[in-house]
Amino acid sequence: MRLVVLLILVAVVLGIVGAAAEGLGYLLAIAVLLFVGTLSAAAVRLPWGHGRGKRRRTLR
Repeated sequence: MRLVVLLILVAVVLGIVGAAAEGLGYLLAIAVLLFVGTLSAAAVRLPWGHGRGKRRRTLR
């Protein structure tokens, strides 16, 4: 989880630098690719509760 947050922060910083600095648009492109790649890897790797494991008990 820490790695995912770190990679998202790096993508945000690269995106800001790439958007603000003239002539560094490739950093913005790298940031977008890193962000999308991090989110897709996190979606595959992290458990999001797809019906497996613990079930939540409902209050009655």
